[in-house]
Amino acid sequence: MSGLFGQPSAAATTNTTGDISKDVTLTAPPEDGISDLKFSPQSEHLAVSSWDKKVRIYEINASGGSEGKALFEHEQPVLGCCWSKDGTKVVGAGADKAARMMDLSSGNTTTAQQVAAHDAPIRCARFVDIPQQQGQMLVTGSWDKTIKYWDLRQSTPVASVSCQERVYSLDVMNTLLVVGTADRYIDIINLSDPGKFYKTIQSPLKWQTRVVTCFNDGSGFAVGSVEGRCAIQYVEDKDSSANFSFKCHRSTPTGTQNSNVYSVNAISFHPQHGTFSTAGSDGTFHFWDKDAKHRLKGYPEVGGPITATDFNRTGNIFAYSVSYDWSKGYAVNTPQTVNKVMLHAVTGDECKPRPKTGGRK
Repeated sequence: MSGLFGQPSAAATTNTTGDISKDVTLTAPPEDGISDLKFSPQSEHLAVSSWDKKVRIYEINASGGSEGKALFEHEQPVLGCCWSKDGTKVVGAGADKAARMMDLSSGNTTTAQQVAAHDAPIRCARFVDIPQQQGQMLVTGSWDKTIKYWDLRQSTPVASVSCQERVYSLDVMNTLLVVGTADRYIDIINLSDPGKFYKTIQSPLKWQTRVVTCFNDGSGFAVGSVEGRCAIQYVEDKDSSANFSFKCHRSTPTGTQNSNVYSVNAISFHPQHGTFSTAGSDGTFHFWDKDAKHRLKGYPEVGGPITATDFNRTGNIFAYSVSYDWSKGYAVNTPQTVNKVMLHAVTGDECKPRPKTGGRK
């Protein structure tokens, strides 16, 4: 019996090296560096943002085929994208200091309205549910060192919170909002009281933060940095004994003792299993079980840095973008640089947690 993309749907394998030979390429990808990608929480649609100033929305079918369904433009490169919870709206976060939203339920497939503004490029955006507030709101994080909350019916922000430094990454799950900034600050906000920081910490990693991603249950978050490390961090002090960090996305060339260290650019949690992926500048991705502190699978190099990743709503597709990540400056970005999005069918036990043994608690 075959599963998604014609892959065998059955048996578990003990091999820790994964197979990317059957991964499917997204049709008509962006023409410049890919900054972000996000699956719809309600359907098999994928939003992809790019340095070519566009956000594209694709429909994915069961065989891995894809078709462009909508597209909207910013005035400058788009640095991030996100979906509303009901899957009807897509927002792009732009270097043009604006967030722009397309309402797909209106039948519009080419234009977006501006819904947020900052004094510097907007790095990231997420839809959030604020307790005691009607309807979803949008939170934006910018290099102007603020995050802002937006009621999409109003042209001015409902609230603005000053951060210590430029916002590099943010993520939300339930009432947890985590913001990673320059100088390794991580601000934690309880959305029940969204106007202030619940807690601020320095990243447990020694070098610049690239990405923060919340656990599925909202009890903590993962941090990835430029130093080839990932940290697992719980919000509450009572859980601090479970915090840890580990090395990843490093390689030791044959005949040397020195390791090449690569940036961790993306972290995504599997929606069912709670396991997670890391992907980096070395062009590899890996699946991990944080509770067992164990790597489940590692995958071969894909032909360029991986800049963004996401699982679809059921967890049976893992999308990753292969694109230049600017880690070596502008001079390395040439017209020959690959820009593509790949769809990997998640099969067997690839992302399933490691079975607990009798000795583990």
